[in-house]
Amino acid sequence: MMLRLDPPIPLETPRGRGYAHVLLDYSQEHHLMWVVFLDESDECWTFENPEVRLQKNPTMGRLNGTGIGTAAAGGA
Repeated sequence: MMLRLDPPIPLETPRGRGYAHVLLDYSQEHHLMWVVFLDESDECWTFENPEVRLQKNPTMGRLNGTGIGTAAAGGA
C-alpha cells in the first residue's frame, strides 16, 4: 500500500532532517518504509521504520529528540 502524507511529516533520519511525503506498507512481514526528502541536500531517500524519529516540536510537547537508535538500545 502507498499512502501520500498530506501534510508531510517532519522526521529525523540517519542522513539528517527531512519531510516524509509517502509511506509504503508492504505487509505485516515488513517494516514500514518512509520516503523522505532531506532538508540539507534535497535528496530523496527511503528509510525503514526503526531508522526514523519525529523531529522536535515544542508546540506539540516534543521538547527533546530521542535520536536515532535509542529505542533499539533500550531507551524510550
